[in-house]
Amino acid sequence: MTVNIYTMTHKKFDPPKGDTYIPLQVGSALHEDLGYLRDDKGDNISLLNPYYAELTGMYYIWKNIKDADITGICHYRRYPVDGFNRAMSASEYEMILKSHDLITSKLIRLPNSYYYGFKQNHNILDLKAAIKAVRDLYPSDAELFERILDSDRTYFGNIFVTKKKLYDEYCSWLFPVFERVHKIRGKDIASYDDYHKRVYGFISEILLYVWVSANRFKAYECRIGMLSEKKETGDLKDRIDGFFKHKDIEGAGEYIKETLKKRPDLMMEASDPNGELRLLLEIIAMCDREDNRLLDMGLETEGLLQYVKAINRKVMCDMGKSDPSEWKRLNNNSGVMIGSEEDLSLLSKYPPTDTELEISKLLFNSAGEIPCL
Repeated sequence: MTVNIYTMTHKKFDPPKGDTYIPLQVGSALHEDLGYLRDDKGDNISLLNPYYAELTGMYYIWKNIKDADITGICHYRRYPVDGFNRAMSASEYEMILKSHDLITSKLIRLPNSYYYGFKQNHNILDLKAAIKAVRDLYPSDAELFERILDSDRTYFGNIFVTKKKLYDEYCSWLFPVFERVHKIRGKDIASYDDYHKRVYGFISEILLYVWVSANRFKAYECRIGMLSEKKETGDLKDRIDGFFKHKDIEGAGEYIKETLKKRPDLMMEASDPNGELRLLLEIIAMCDREDNRLLDMGLETEGLLQYVKAINRKVMCDMGKSDPSEWKRLNNNSGVMIGSEEDLSLLSKYPPTDTELEISKLLFNSAGEIPCL
């Protein structure tokens, strides 16, 4: 059985070893050749990459790849991973698809409804055009689509693997939606910045959820592993570090607020796998309420991150109604030991204030879990 998983990329990278993962340069009609398989050959929409993002690669596979039994897409930073955090193998895909229709990312929980979040961060007219397109093309799916838009769940990244026949069926359902949207909204979308132009790539994430739900497919929700964070995420963290060194909490808060207005995706787990942006926001909130107490402790930014993680671990233990004197291992993927020597040393040397503990608790209650333990 042939298993070809296409790794969407726009830059050089080190792909996993073996023949399963095949680099596919997306938007290749607009950029220098990287030496990979290109999405501008045969039947293609490579020139539309600024609007479609990784979907131009998905389209290329649909129209031009005929010899794969199982296929799908992932990204040069993101892969479906097994329990050992390794990119899944061909045999693992085969085994899972014996009992499931497709493999997807785990459904993520949004802070608000998808519709609300889209309206806050994008032009809602684009989503309304997609709603109308689904009503016109697939009236039996329209009610479900609108119901899902009012929920707080979605897939992310357009990462999925399935048998080629089902892959083709999905593409046949998906792309006519955006063909209609582009006729209506294309001229307006062309005026957006590079991030917001990728609107079809964003909307397609929830449309995959709609398609899976409408057909009652059995999806295996797989954890997505990250090889690296986004460059933009790293740049933002570096700038915040500069503000911390000058004890300019107000400047740090304003900078991150303005940056996230333009790039709200930087806060997603897929962009910040270590969750350090959330921790930096937590530090900013604590400093704002405690007159820079954390910055006055003399710790570098990395030390502050470790300190706030220790506070969060203690709060999780306390909120789990565990005896603080008997800290224990949490049942989570990180397997972090609550009450490690490092935690105990930090919290003994710098006892957290009631305000700092309260801020940590508030984050726990709003997110359902404290990120990045």
